[in-house]
Amino acid sequence: MVGSVKTLVRPAGTDRRPRLSLWVLRVTATVHLVLVLAQPVLAGLFLTGSVDAITAHAGVAGVLGITALALVAASIAYVVRRGRLWVLPVTVAQFLAIGFQMALGYSRTLGGHVPLGVAIASVSLLVAVWLWTPAAAVPRGGAR
Repeated sequence: MVGSVKTLVRPAGTDRRPRLSLWVLRVTATVHLVLVLAQPVLAGLFLTGSVDAITAHAGVAGVLGITALALVAASIAYVVRRGRLWVLPVTVAQFLAIGFQMALGYSRTLGGHVPLGVAIASVSLLVAVWLWTPAAAVPRGGAR
């Protein structure tokens, strides 16, 4: 074949799809999901008589705030590397919802705290599951 050279090295500047940023986002979202799913378990333990569980519930909430912020940072990197745009506003909304959730919990407004917790858990689960699908690795524009 004249004019065609095959190499194992990609030409510089031709590969701008999310790789490392996607893995960081996947791991962060998975840790975030585990912490989110621990919250109803801790609340249930408190309701069944384990008084110390509410202290753990509050501690996990603080860590969740930090992981939600890390999730926003990871999603910024993912979007910059041509990841899906919708991920950023969803993670920002999660961060804001967790802050509001914490405020509702500390003010003992359970009428809002419980439904918002269900919404946060649902969105966290859907985002984490989607991030582990092959579709998450496809860059904007569709070409692999």
